[in-house]
Amino acid sequence: MELNRVSIKSSNAKLVEGFNWAKEKALKYVNTNDPVGLWYEASLPGRDAFCMRDVSHQSTGAQILGLSSFNKNMLKKFAKNISKSRDWCSYWEINKYNLPAPEDYKTDDDFWYNLPANFDVLDCCYRQYLWTGDLDYINDPGFLNFYERTVKDYVKCWDINNDGFLEYKGDCIYRGIPSYLEGQVGVDKIISACDMLSAQYRGYLSYSKIQRLRGNNLEAKEHEEKAENVKRMFNTKWWNENKNNYNTFILENGEFYGVSENDAEKSGHLVTTLPLYFDIVEGKQRVDNSIKVLLSCKNINVETESHYPEVLYKYGFDKEAYDFIMDLVSPLKKRREYPEVSYSVVGSIITGMVGIKPDATKKLIESTPRLTEDVEWIEIDNIPIFNNEISIKCVGNKEAVFINKGKDTVLWKAVFSTNSNEFMIDGTKVKAQKEEKSDGSKCSYVVIPVHENEQHHVKII
Repeated sequence: MELNRVSIKSSNAKLVEGFNWAKEKALKYVNTNDPVGLWYEASLPGRDAFCMRDVSHQSTGAQILGLSSFNKNMLKKFAKNISKSRDWCSYWEINKYNLPAPEDYKTDDDFWYNLPANFDVLDCCYRQYLWTGDLDYINDPGFLNFYERTVKDYVKCWDINNDGFLEYKGDCIYRGIPSYLEGQVGVDKIISACDMLSAQYRGYLSYSKIQRLRGNNLEAKEHEEKAENVKRMFNTKWWNENKNNYNTFILENGEFYGVSENDAEKSGHLVTTLPLYFDIVEGKQRVDNSIKVLLSCKNINVETESHYPEVLYKYGFDKEAYDFIMDLVSPLKKRREYPEVSYSVVGSIITGMVGIKPDATKKLIESTPRLTEDVEWIEIDNIPIFNNEISIKCVGNKEAVFINKGKDTVLWKAVFSTNSNEFMIDGTKVKAQKEEKSDGSKCSYVVIPVHENEQHHVKII
């Protein structure tokens, strides 16, 4: 796909301005003529490098900007460098010279590593398959080796008490940090963390789906069950009734450590979006309570805030999500030049506000408009999905127009967050289908085959 083709129009000029800033900024981080191959910055600016956590999060925005081949090259580098001598870690951060970044790596016994990373990259690879349909993510031996080593050898190596979960070993203060929350490194001895478990859950689930696609049903079932075990344990043992939130850490002495809505304002460095991001949280009440904690934080770092819009859109906090997008693109925002900001803004507008969700296994593209009173309508042109490009326009949350600009027929699943009984499709009345989401809310939808250069218009009656 050609770079730089995706574009936006909207009734909201500030939204257009914010998207265009994010797009332009993100593309400035793109590089093509270095020893590492195709890459974009995904770490602290100036390091000329990309790290596992940032690539995993930036990849959707990058895909939307036409950078699928860049994503694939960078993810392959992480997969290739998984190693027994590093306890089945990869290189946390790789620079443009195709070397582990010297800021993070000295030797195989002395390097920086956050344990959620392997699972995050594994899940990212599966999501890239859903967006692109690229079977290398399912069949490439290098990727398959990384996936299998992660869910088996990596877990075994870092599971020091044989309970099935990864723990901090303590032989090097920053080699195997059990969280992406790095503020506690060298302060409290953290043994395990909620984001670590959330990533492990998601990694198992994505591995299960990859194995299902490969026809390995027993392997798929085994790791689906492992994922459910992690989820069940997390939702029973990690919920803190007093805090009305999930605990953040387990300390060396066995005590849980967590943050409540009341003390979140002063504890932003201890708050994470990742249990919600990785979908491990069960029940609407707990989702709402977890989000209240997020919204109570002040002075959160920009890396964490970059996750906010997509998480808030996912769980129906549309106004708050829009407000965070506007905050992230503001010229007054400190550190908005951090690459994760621009890529996540692009991604969250497309996947959150417009609700684009591809599934290469079915050649299906879902859309769910989540517009607020700030945005009467939005139109996104030339979104690269599969081998196609599509365009979509949403008018309020009751009307959408979808154009298939590619040669392959795709299925458009037009979803609306309402309990409507009928749609008008290109002027013809059609009965709506219904779904109940995991939080109990109802939605209505219709699935339409869309052929080459076809356009379809769906409106709630």
